[in-house]
Amino acid sequence: MLHIYNTLSRQKERFTPIEPGKVSMYVCGMTVYDYCHLGHARVLVAFDVISRYLRASGYEVNYVRNITDIDDKILRRADENGEAFTELTNRFIDAMHEDERRLGVLSPTAEPRATAYIDEIIAMVATLIDKGFAYAADNGDVYFSVNAFPGYGALSGKKLEDLIEGASERTNIETDKRDSRDFALWKRAADDEVFWPSPWGNGRPGWHIECSAMSTCCLGNTFDIHGGGPDLPFPHHENEIAQSEAATGQKYVNTWMHAGAVRVDNEKMSKSLGNFFTIREILDKYHPEVVRFFLISSHYRSSINYSEDSLKQAKAGLDRFYQCLQGFESVDALPLDELKQTDSFAQFTAAMDDDFNVREAIAVMFGLVKSINNDDKAAPKVAELKGLAHMLGILSEDPTAFLQAAGQEELSVAFIEQQIALRTQAKLDKDYALSDTIRDDLKAQGVELMDAREGTTWKRI
Repeated sequence: MLHIYNTLSRQKERFTPIEPGKVSMYVCGMTVYDYCHLGHARVLVAFDVISRYLRASGYEVNYVRNITDIDDKILRRADENGEAFTELTNRFIDAMHEDERRLGVLSPTAEPRATAYIDEIIAMVATLIDKGFAYAADNGDVYFSVNAFPGYGALSGKKLEDLIEGASERTNIETDKRDSRDFALWKRAADDEVFWPSPWGNGRPGWHIECSAMSTCCLGNTFDIHGGGPDLPFPHHENEIAQSEAATGQKYVNTWMHAGAVRVDNEKMSKSLGNFFTIREILDKYHPEVVRFFLISSHYRSSINYSEDSLKQAKAGLDRFYQCLQGFESVDALPLDELKQTDSFAQFTAAMDDDFNVREAIAVMFGLVKSINNDDKAAPKVAELKGLAHMLGILSEDPTAFLQAAGQEELSVAFIEQQIALRTQAKLDKDYALSDTIRDDLKAQGVELMDAREGTTWKRI
């Protein structure tokens, strides 16, 4: 039985969809004014794995991932480039789709764009004003009154009295707010700016209202899962809850899911620190499946650290799989209905049903690798392995071609010692599967561990 960690309740909960056999899921997508970066890749791949597994579990999944194609950043970038904002957004939408395909990310069921839902956004804003949750300022802006919504702060755990001015806005501009904590639903446009006509004058939607309008139009007033990146619980998702529930009078989302942050060499990823990487910059250096495997090898809620050594380790893990598959290129993945009858599927799903614990699911797959390597008649196990891999979107390459695609680079001493420490702790925790995985991964990368009473030493081989 599937259990998912709900950000709202701060605990794992048994997943029960609103409609039996069907899952409605909305994930906040990109604001398309630049190329997607590594943090975007984390969200894209995490929810791709989640949607793949839900479908493999027998659910009909309606997966909606929006595109924000009107925004202050978009308009500024288009103005800097001297081009129409639509030309800018279309170019970066195409680039995003190219990045997704290279990472093996399947297309969502629907990909609504904010500019296609202006009428629905205006209608929701008007409803909020009529119900007393929002107000039109004299200058043409429309704001949501945070004080009017009693449950504000439940998702992020923030207290209304602790919020400061500007916390709910993307830009710092002079406003006619009644309360500094209120946030924009509709933003007036200057005479030379892009605008849509509305009852409050020419303008464009605020960021938060876009997702409320698109999600409820595509999935209904209440749906099963809402996901996004680690920076979205506040203010974006908090504001979505407030304005959606105020407008509809119904619970907005049953389960909130958020992917973990990405760090680079143990520092926060930031352009100012010079450690900011786009997906395509990374894919120019590493095989796309190595990057995907790196992104899924940690639990989706945990932070991950991007480094040269981390990518080398991911490459080594995939090498072990592909070395095992050499000679079995003609073996097809076991069909899902047959795969469900195997012990490996039961172990795999036990891990995935525990809040999509891909790390443990991969350990099950490494167990199959050991069985295959020790069995002269291993084709059935190979079929099982390929079937499980399909649910994670990996092992789709020709084994020989993959193994020849990139050479092996030497691991740093600091990384080796870090892995030995992790292995030592795993043995203390009696997690022998993890202990063996670390040892085998290091050996695949040219480092042999030697255990003795005094501790573990190593040598390059």
